[in-house]
Amino acid sequence: MDYSKILSSYRNNFSRSMRLESPLHFNARVSLQLGCVVLMALLAGCGNDDFSDLNRYLAEVKRKPKEPIKPLPEMKLVEPFIFKPENLRDPFKALEQPEQTQGIDTSTGSGIKPDFNRRKEELESFPLDGLRMVGTVNMKSGLWGLIKASDGTVYRVKVGNYMGKNYGKIIRIVSDKIELMEIVSDKPGTWREQPTSIMLAE
Repeated sequence: MDYSKILSSYRNNFSRSMRLESPLHFNARVSLQLGCVVLMALLAGCGNDDFSDLNRYLAEVKRKPKEPIKPLPEMKLVEPFIFKPENLRDPFKALEQPEQTQGIDTSTGSGIKPDFNRRKEELESFPLDGLRMVGTVNMKSGLWGLIKASDGTVYRVKVGNYMGKNYGKIIRIVSDKIELMEIVSDKPGTWREQPTSIMLAE
């Protein structure tokens, strides 16, 4: 593009404009023409296929020393663990309570202990405070007591029967009370006798 011709044409137009146009129109025309010249110069520069800056940058990157690749981390060996369940308690089985163990002597020096092999009677499924004496029955074999349980059932008992949760054995029945001897445990394997009674309910 021949910029000398553009500038020569611009000078001629500039001289003609000074003679023919008013100052206001002249200033606007000059500004517009100058803007067109600058825009054309910028467009001419964009059309240049100059990649020198890009090539210079790529060359600088290639000249940089390459960093060495870091080695892989060292693998640590884990020793295998062998689980041996022998002589260990089964976690899915309940712990045995001392009073439920059969065939094991849990008595003290006095020899007092419950009879674990004895079959429990019906009234041993109720706590002693859940039983009430409601009367007596005089029969040929002796005096029997009438006991009402918390479920509303009335039971007939005699000397030698058992009641309550503490292995309570009936040792005497009179008209206004039933006397028992319980066997209680203060600590595992230690037992003692404890007298108690059930009074006739009014």
